[in-house]
Amino acid sequence: MWKEIPIPFYLSVYFFDVMNPSEILKGEKPQVQERGPYVYREFRHKTNITFNNNDTVSFLEYRTFQFEPSKSHGSESDYIVMPNILVLGAAVMMENKPMTLKLIMTLAFTTLGERAFMNRTVGEIMWGYQDPLVNLINKYFPGMFPFKDKFGLFAELNNSDSGLFTVFTGVQNISRIHLVDKWNGLSKVDFWHSDQCNMINGTAGQMWPPFMTPESSLEFYSPEACRSMKLMYKEPGVFEGIPTYRFVAPKTLFANGSIYPPNEGFCPCLESGIQNVSTCRFSAPLFLSHPHFLNADPVLAEAVTGLHPNQEAHSLFLDIHPVTGIPMNCSVKLQLSLYMKSIAGIGQTGKIEPVVLPLLWFAESGAMEGETLHTFYTQLVLMPKVMHYAQYVLLALGCVLLLVPVICQIRSKEKCYLFWSSSKKGSKDKEAIQAYSESLMTSAPKGSVLQEAKL
Repeated sequence: MWKEIPIPFYLSVYFFDVMNPSEILKGEKPQVQERGPYVYREFRHKTNITFNNNDTVSFLEYRTFQFEPSKSHGSESDYIVMPNILVLGAAVMMENKPMTLKLIMTLAFTTLGERAFMNRTVGEIMWGYQDPLVNLINKYFPGMFPFKDKFGLFAELNNSDSGLFTVFTGVQNISRIHLVDKWNGLSKVDFWHSDQCNMINGTAGQMWPPFMTPESSLEFYSPEACRSMKLMYKEPGVFEGIPTYRFVAPKTLFANGSIYPPNEGFCPCLESGIQNVSTCRFSAPLFLSHPHFLNADPVLAEAVTGLHPNQEAHSLFLDIHPVTGIPMNCSVKLQLSLYMKSIAGIGQTGKIEPVVLPLLWFAESGAMEGETLHTFYTQLVLMPKVMHYAQYVLLALGCVLLLVPVICQIRSKEKCYLFWSSSKKGSKDKEAIQAYSESLMTSAPKGSVLQEAKL
């Protein structure tokens, strides 16, 4: 189960289609419309599995995605209008550079036909599209982007691994099973500005140590978010007859340093509720949050028309079987946004007002089902119940087996008593009859006796 996870995972992607790109360039408020979901079946498999001498095992986990038309609301050929991340992201990155350099950048954008907004298909946005700007950047700034010839938001995730994980096997200490020892050979990362924020805590996000309690927390390291995340216990529940604990994200997960001081290391920050991931995403002004800016500063959602944060629809959760630490049902939901604004000297940015504009949000979900669910239920729910009641049945049966010989012995004694009683009674009756007969013989007249004798 650890090597090949039998739970089907799905990636559901929702895009924010920009409805008024021309007006945004004139300084008006952005208006978006949610499109999707576009659903992909996610396949995971571990390779390069190496067991080490310190109770750990190292592995690479690869992921591939396959589009599921039957589960999607639309096709990969649908067109979406969204910000040109390469142009608007580069513009913000160039804000404090010399004016001459920014003018050269404007000329390059114009020559290459780059605009602030683009109209691309879902497939292109997800898995990459040819862009001359990518070739230009790779030529003059090699290593700046992880993309070779195509740019796509999920291009680096498909058919690739998420880094070398080294986790504890739990052979020597079961309480440490699945916990991450190192990621890519590191005990901590260096993306952030404090030791606490750079710590690699928890597991790889697939299984957790067993024997959880309501006081337990759920921690895991996310390579995509470049940080560890900590979920908190919310409530008990039941999934397909299996008892679970539900863990959810605290409202402080993406809070800024002024609201939640331990998060100060993730800054520089803007409004609370969004996390700046530029330090681990080629310095692009990208932000991570809950979908529709749920649990964030209200000004973020108010700055964009078409956002409707909803606790039930947009909050992430994991339902864990507390005895084994295995997820039964989970849905991790995150949103990716771009900070954009007008930059003097770069004409493509027009008069864009500073805004954090959502690009998309996704839900990575999985639930145990089929034969795996049946086996799990039988072995970890049904059998313990049978054993629980069986002990009382066996106890009752033992009591019966102990009572049977006692009852038999008591009944045997009663029969013996009746036998001896009846024997004594019979002897007395015989003696009484004999005495009675003798009394008759002695009391009868002799003549009558002789007469009877003659007869």
